[in-house]
Formats: sequence, structure tokens, C-alpha cells
Amino acid sequence: MQPRPYQIDIANRAADIIRRHGLVYLAMQVRTGKTATALLTAENLSQKKVLFVTKKKVIDGILADHKALNLSFEIAVTNYEQLHNLQYLPDLIIVDEAHCLGQYPRPAKKVKILKALCKGKPIIYLSGTPTPESYSQLFHQLHISSFSPFKDYVNFYKWAQDYVDIRLKYFKGLKVNDYSNANQTKIKAMTDHLIIPFTQEEAGFKQDVEEITIGITMQPSTYYLTDKLKKDRIFYGKDGNVVLADTGAALMSKLHQCFSGTVIDEKQEGLVFDRSKAYWIKDHFKDKKIAIFYKYKAEEIMLYLTFGYDKFTSDPAEFAKSDSKWFLSQIQSGREGINLSTADALIMLNIDFSAVSYWQARARMQNKDREEASKVYWLFAEGGIEENIYKAVKDKKDYTLSYFKNDYGIE
Repeated sequence: MQPRPYQIDIANRAADIIRRHGLVYLAMQVRTGKTATALLTAENLSQKKVLFVTKKKVIDGILADHKALNLSFEIAVTNYEQLHNLQYLPDLIIVDEAHCLGQYPRPAKKVKILKALCKGKPIIYLSGTPTPESYSQLFHQLHISSFSPFKDYVNFYKWAQDYVDIRLKYFKGLKVNDYSNANQTKIKAMTDHLIIPFTQEEAGFKQDVEEITIGITMQPSTYYLTDKLKKDRIFYGKDGNVVLADTGAALMSKLHQCFSGTVIDEKQEGLVFDRSKAYWIKDHFKDKKIAIFYKYKAEEIMLYLTFGYDKFTSDPAEFAKSDSKWFLSQIQSGREGINLSTADALIMLNIDFSAVSYWQARARMQNKDREEASKVYWLFAEGGIEENIYKAVKDKKDYTLSYFKNDYGIE
């Protein structure tokens, strides 16, 4: 594995920043090689034991990169869900997809675990989207470091008094503080010296993502069910199944499910009743090498029913080598770290409410050496909820209950 010149350059700069400040944030856009750059940075620092914290699906790829680069340090790779079981004592920690630590105002459990683990240790942060929605998301990411520029603030609330224009908003009928309007200029003045941004254009990417939205006419049963839920907030099926949407949040979720042809009933059973989207894939991509992302587990069942279990793999390495297998993953677990550049197209059976999911999932096919555009197909039910979600996440906003209520005139 031969590092690209820009990776060597960034690794050298990153090591210098860590020597001076104890941490560095590699804000490198997706598919530009963050992992290898972080590993090279650790090598430059002559570390003996390195911990790499990431998502489960990319662990094998990181270990393969470490081996291919022929690095001198020992490495342990774990996912966030296993941090509480960790018995490893590293000299340096690499925190992948660090934006997942950005929850506020209260920290996620993994922030507290990492803060204890990282005490006094240098940290390399990795993310193509450090602040996808608000600069307030930086505080808890940096708070795990003993060398954070905000280390004198004991918690987010104290920090927000100096760095956020705190406003009031209504949530479920109650007045609550809105901490999203952070002072970007003031925060950047404290953090820019720690962050190395790097774009796909700077890396020499020759192509972009081409997004194609497809309107799918669903079966009449789908429109009957969704109209019934919007009107009555409950549906009684012939087989005794009950679908309840008694709150605004439940209605948003049920409509989102139904417009892709599946729904979870009150017995928590996944029902498949309309395979229109799956049949569209079958008609248009029969002889192509494709990857499919879905949102709900019942959608996975629908795809298995349509194409068979043997058609799919959830292993990116197997997919890269195979000419007959299709890649299949839930959006949440497949949106980060994996390489699907050998695919002819990426099919989004449904769309996630998260803006991060949108920007990361759509980039899974991108690769510096890919000549043609990465084609991403979004399958939206005609008259469904997906188009409204798409508009919000494309504008880097999560699709929330307030958007849904406004779109559907729900009190």
C-alpha cells in the first residue's frame, strides 16, 4: 500500500499539531483516505500502542490498512459499543467518525467512557463532517481530551453561556433552551489551529455524485393504508394486525415505513405488503453490480423475499471481489467507512431522517481513481413522505417532528 503524497503531508502536519497541542482533528471529506492518514500520523509520533475506535463494519479494513502500511506500532481496533469492555491501555487514541460524539446538551454515554480512557493521552479525531448541524457539536467531541481548548469548562451548559446564543423553543408543548445557535466565529478562533480540513477536490477526485430521484407508483393498498392512518390514526387489518399512529411521532414513523411497502404492527411484527420498490430494482438492475441501503428491518425481509438470501452480502470486501453478489446494509450501519466503489450504482430503498446519513451514505461509491460519476438512485413513493425528508437532509437539516407537522398540517 503506497500512501498518496497528500496523506504523507497531512500526517506530518498532524503530528506537529499533536506535539504542540495534544490533539488534532482530521476533517477530511469521505473517501479521501482518513484512516491511512491517521495511521501514518501515529507512526510519525513513534507510538508503541494505538487504539482505533470506529464502527463495527470497518474494523477489518483498518487492520488490513495497518498491515499493508507495514507500521511499527501495535494496534487494537474496537467499536463504540464495546468500549466498556476494553482492557487495552494505549499510548494514543484515534477516534473515527468523531461527530457521533457531538450530542448536546447532555453527553452520550460513550463520551464519558472515552473521557476516562483518553485522560492525558494524545488523540487523533477523524470525520468528514465534524459539525453537520451546529458548532455546538464540537464541545463534547473535544471534551474527551485532557488538552481540549475548552478544558476549563466543566460541562456543556457552562460552555454554552460563553459560546452559544441560547434561545427558547417549544418542544412537546414545553419551553426549552435551544443550544444550536453557536457562535461559529468565536469557536473557530479557539479550534482552527487543531483542525486540518481536506476536500475531495484537493485530493484530485475526477467525478462527483449523480443523484437520480425515482417516483414509484405504489399499490393501491399503500395509499389506502396511509390515508387511513392520517385520518383515523389506527388501522385494523383482516388478519388481526393493528397499526397504531396515535401520536405525531408515531404517525411520522408509520407513514415513513408504509411508503416503502412495509410496516411494524402493534405486535412488533414486520409486515411486507407492497413490493413495488423491490420490483423496480429487479426490472432496472437485473444484470448490474449494485449496493442497496434500506432503513427498516422489514425492508430487508422484503428484499430477501424478492431476490433470495444468496443474492446479497453485507461484507464490503466480498462485494468488491464478487460479480454476482449485491451489497445490502441498513443505512445507519453502512453509511460510514465502507468502500463500495466497485458498484455500478447505489440504490436507496428508503431515506433516513438524519442529514449525516444522507451526506455520508451517498458518498460510499466515491473513489479518487473512479472516472465515471457515482450514481445514487433514491426510490420515493409517489405522494409519499420521502421527498420532504430529502429536501431537509440535502439542506443539512435533520427531518424532525416539527417539519413533519408543518408538511402535513398536524397540530
